[in-house]
Amino acid sequence: MNHLRKVTFLSLIAGALLTVACQREHDDPGTEYAPNMYHAISYEPFRQEASFKNPYNKFGNNLWLPVPGTVARRNYQTKFGKDSTFVEDLMIYNIPKDSIGIAERTLKNPVPQTEQTLADGKELYTRYCQHCHGETGKGDGTVGKVFKGVPNYSGSGYKDMNDGHIFHVITYGKGRMWPHGSQVNPVERWKIVQYVHELQKQ
Repeated sequence: MNHLRKVTFLSLIAGALLTVACQREHDDPGTEYAPNMYHAISYEPFRQEASFKNPYNKFGNNLWLPVPGTVARRNYQTKFGKDSTFVEDLMIYNIPKDSIGIAERTLKNPVPQTEQTLADGKELYTRYCQHCHGETGKGDGTVGKVFKGVPNYSGSGYKDMNDGHIFHVITYGKGRMWPHGSQVNPVERWKIVQYVHELQKQ
């Protein structure tokens, strides 16, 4: 009998707790077990707390307005490469996806080809391209064997692809190939272009 009373008592307590728990307001955040994740110590630009006011900004927020008269412009002077291998100004790529012809006519590889850049290109190709295009660029990679239509770089119509064409396709993709612009930065793309040219010669 005592056992039954204990079970009944515990059931009543659990029911009461559940009832209380379900009575919170819909916007109650509950218990904060890691307050620093909710209330950052640093000044974050989009921090929104009624109790917080940035003493260094007259508006009290962290997100500062641009200097009066500021004109938004694309950055055409981005420096890539910290070592002495190359220091080039590479324009931020703003040729539209459907304008591959413009890329073919206007783009030239700004990264000087060296043994190191070619080795980097091979490594990047192995990492991002080989599974479809194959080790030698014949379109016979593991994925390429399943999904037909992967080009053979040394085949007719592909062996003459120039810098701009290859760079544009890596950036935006083409056909079944998905874009890789978010995965491979511009310098890495140009290095892959160098290595693809080597595969075209085979």
